Amino acid sequence: MILIGCDFHPSFQQIAMLDMETGAITEKKLVHKGTEARSFYESLPKGTRVGLEASGQSQWFERLLEECGHEVWLGDAAVIRSRETRKQKTDRRDALLLMDLLAKDEFPRIWAPSAEQRDLRQLVLHRYKMVRMRVRIKNQLQALALNQGLQKKRRLWSAAGRMELAELSLLPWTKQRREDLLAMLDEFDRRIDVLDRAVCQQAAGSAAAKRLMTHPGVGPVTALAFVLTLGPISRFPRGKAVASYFGLIPSEDSSGGKQRLGHISKQGNAFLRGLLVEAAQSAVRLDPEMGRQYKRLAQRKCRSIAKVAMARKLAVRLYWMLRRGIDFAQLIQGSPCGTA
Repeated sequence: MILIGCDFHPSFQQIAMLDMETGAITEKKLVHKGTEARSFYESLPKGTRVGLEASGQSQWFERLLEECGHEVWLGDAAVIRSRETRKQKTDRRDALLLMDLLAKDEFPRIWAPSAEQRDLRQLVLHRYKMVRMRVRIKNQLQALALNQGLQKKRRLWSAAGRMELAELSLLPWTKQRREDLLAMLDEFDRRIDVLDRAVCQQAAGSAAAKRLMTHPGVGPVTALAFVLTLGPISRFPRGKAVASYFGLIPSEDSSGGKQRLGHISKQGNAFLRGLLVEAAQSAVRLDPEMGRQYKRLAQRKCRSIAKVAMARKLAVRLYWMLRRGIDFAQLIQGSPCGTA
């Protein structure tokens, strides 16, 4: 069997290849432009195992390896780096380290979503980014209206508010800016409506997402994103592991019997963490139990801490709903962890 440690970069890769039968080690640099990389991997026997650090630019390379019939192992970059004690870091040393971890069966392999799951992730992410851009456009229009003495807050987006904004008497370039922003706002509304329908359709076709949507405050976007990001539920032994995976547990620097807790670690998917915080703010208004806990924390600590705490509680609840295959009503009736 052939093992390859691949230090992947957008324009090239440094590899260290080990033939397990002969013990021969080959080091090589492959440039991605052209056919050099494809020709090299096509020449290798099928079943070659290639290990590389997980990154956001390697999807095309992973598809290439799968087309060639090779095994693709993605590793936790932080764990891999922690295995190198020396301060000298080069592409060659990184490739050799990856190869060595593969050979010793110590490679910190992580779960990788399928191509279909990655594509659905792009749907929810694209919708999220489009909403963020629409918010920026609305903020600009709010600022423009306030400079003209028109203060309507959310009512500015009602039919009457839009009419007042459109009828403001403005100087030429200010008027041009208003017209452009309103046209962009209408276009974003149209595009986001299309994405919303697509998300709802995908969530309706997923039994897991439909189950999560029974929880108050959880809509199609949060439910679908949670399922796609969490992956196989068997990866997590308990709810605390899920909260840690999303970066919703406090950082800690304890020693000598003294515990020091800091802000949340934020080591995880920032996109889903933001969705959970937003969903939790809706959940505290709709679920009496979460509402009471939120109010107590907000009074004892502050509202920002209370929001994050409710996001963590929501993540744990959703995890248990998936793990036990139950909806929200069953969770609350029969499980103490559902109200913890």
